[in-house]
Amino acid sequence: MQPKLNLEEHQLVISKLDENETVKTFDCGDSDLNDFILYESPLYRKEKLSITYVLKNADDINNEHVIAFFSLSNDRISLSDFDNKTKYNRFSRRFNNRKRLKSYPAAKIGRLAVNVSMKGHSIGTYLLKFIKTYFTSDNKTGCRFITVDAYAAAIPFYLNNGFVPLNDEDIDEPTRLLYFDLNDLDED
Repeated sequence: MQPKLNLEEHQLVISKLDENETVKTFDCGDSDLNDFILYESPLYRKEKLSITYVLKNADDINNEHVIAFFSLSNDRISLSDFDNKTKYNRFSRRFNNRKRLKSYPAAKIGRLAVNVSMKGHSIGTYLLKFIKTYFTSDNKTGCRFITVDAYAAAIPFYLNNGFVPLNDEDIDEPTRLLYFDLNDLDED
């Protein structure tokens, strides 16, 4: 087993990919995620569908050795996400009665991947902590939740990082809708 990478000792930066920026090489072991960062992420940005961020060494100005990436877009959790109103009402008890809405604002993690050469160093957890802080330290709009349609193999990773299933409808599906309540950070 390889020793854990001390992320604080390295000069790593998370930066937003501009519309004209590309990533030259990346391999996380999943062809769909690789194709997204190598070919599709600029198109998603151009069409205003999602924004992609990369984790790299501070001196890698050409994105030649991307360690990890994630993409974010807008989302919501709404009444229609629940199979019945009773489950939604239980969920909405998290809110003051005056603030019960038919939907609540969220940010969606569309993609998150770590280069195979860097797996096992808690980089995914590092990125999730960054994303959570991103929406709580200087939130530009209302955003109460982080959501993700997690691949079945990634569900334990998200559960270990505080995400919970939104409902049980997708329990046997290839992906599962999970969420993290950003107000839970205030309780830590």
